[in-house]
Amino acid sequence: MGIENGGSRIREVSSLLRIFRILTVLPVFALLGGCQWVLLSPSGDVAVQQRNLMLASTALMLLVILPVMALTIFFAWRYRASARATYHPDWNHSLPLEVVIWSVPLLIIIIIGAMTWMGTHLLDPYRPLNRISAGKPTVEAKAGGNGVRKEPLVIQVVALDWKWLFLYPAQGIASLNEVVAPVDQPIEFRITASSVMNSLFIPALAGQIYAMPGMQTKLNAVINHPGDFEGFSANYSGAGFSDMRFRFHGVDDTAFGDWVQNAIRTGTPLGREEYLVLERPSEREPARQFRDVPSDLFGAILDMCVDPAKMCMRDMMAMDAKGGGGKEGIHIVAALEYDKSVRRGGQPMPPRPFVTAICTPTDVYGTAGATARVAN
Repeated sequence: MGIENGGSRIREVSSLLRIFRILTVLPVFALLGGCQWVLLSPSGDVAVQQRNLMLASTALMLLVILPVMALTIFFAWRYRASARATYHPDWNHSLPLEVVIWSVPLLIIIIIGAMTWMGTHLLDPYRPLNRISAGKPTVEAKAGGNGVRKEPLVIQVVALDWKWLFLYPAQGIASLNEVVAPVDQPIEFRITASSVMNSLFIPALAGQIYAMPGMQTKLNAVINHPGDFEGFSANYSGAGFSDMRFRFHGVDDTAFGDWVQNAIRTGTPLGREEYLVLERPSEREPARQFRDVPSDLFGAILDMCVDPAKMCMRDMMAMDAKGGGGKEGIHIVAALEYDKSVRRGGQPMPPRPFVTAICTPTDVYGTAGATARVAN
């Protein structure tokens, strides 16, 4: 009798322990309930097409994975030690089985390859959008038969340490850690960085695109639903990387116009000197707007010559194309091409022009018309 009571108590304790383990797991599900599956439920047409490509590829691969997993369980059960399965010691080949094993995966690979190839070209971030959403092209049909293309909103993006600067050249404004765009308006991001390589990523809008100093990348996208979305850096760039986040606001045309006017009225000026101060590393900068942004500021950032004491990359490359910084560089150019035309059956090349003198920043900004002298 005592043994039976002891056994029943042990079973009760085991049941209580199982219930306790289940209860300890429930808070985890509560936390998961707050997750936003933004990649599976995006608000931009480009991100929707990327989502559809991912789901279609996954579904095609499951056509092989699920039967294999099911057959693994079936064979383990059918041919277990206690089962009386038919034994065929001389069986070694089945043509129908070989056809299924090889043709189905091959067909899936062909389909996925075609989908990936088409998606790679159609969703190229440099490619201008040909539609706003499914069934809504960027070209609006008119009564006369001639379509009018909806021009994109150009936003110039600069990845700073550790914050994001967005320039609106057509509006003459800029914003820090905040970007606003109208719904159903094509957007053309022109992206660069001030110091180290970075990556712009707005999951609800489109895929990520890298930002590199001295280079410009592009991202064409559109937001189809109003809302407040998260954007962040997807490439580690130093100590403040984890807080390098911003907000993307999709609004209607009226709200966008109001936001632009508010930036013009209340924003602080952003010239070259102010940019050089803003460029210094800082973390957790609040969102704010700027006005009176020079039209050539992004070009100077891209050419790495916002500071007037620095030579722009385009000027440096132009000098290199003419032989470098002085006569000392001529022998390098001559060594590379002295016999290039002759070896190919042509005439000797004429002498290359070269830079004979370089002006200093003081000469440029202090003396009007001071230029580098070029000799032939």
